[in-house]
Amino acid sequence: MKIGIILQSNKPEHVWNTLRLAIASLKAGHLVQIFLFSEGVEAEDIADTKHFDISKKLQEFKDLKGIILACETCLNVRSKSESKICPVTTMKDLVKMIEDSDKVLVFG
Repeated sequence: MKIGIILQSNKPEHVWNTLRLAIASLKAGHLVQIFLFSEGVEAEDIADTKHFDISKKLQEFKDLKGIILACETCLNVRSKSESKICPVTTMKDLVKMIEDSDKVLVFG
């Protein structure tokens, strides 16, 4: 199954749980793509804590061949021109992810 995930939150627990689900889905043999949208583009800036190891989960997701993209406009609103963890994309790419996915989940 192709799973598309739209992550719109910068809350550590939301991001961490989204990544846990995405990783479990990859390990179950599904194709997973995460689109960082709105506050979700801030996920790369969340500091790891005792309970939420965001950077480790992001790396594990990428190591398992998960695809992650960041909204260019959402980054620009935050005075960022690029993402440290993934390619910068547009709404056109989000539409394509939705069209290509069997299921789309939204977190945040």
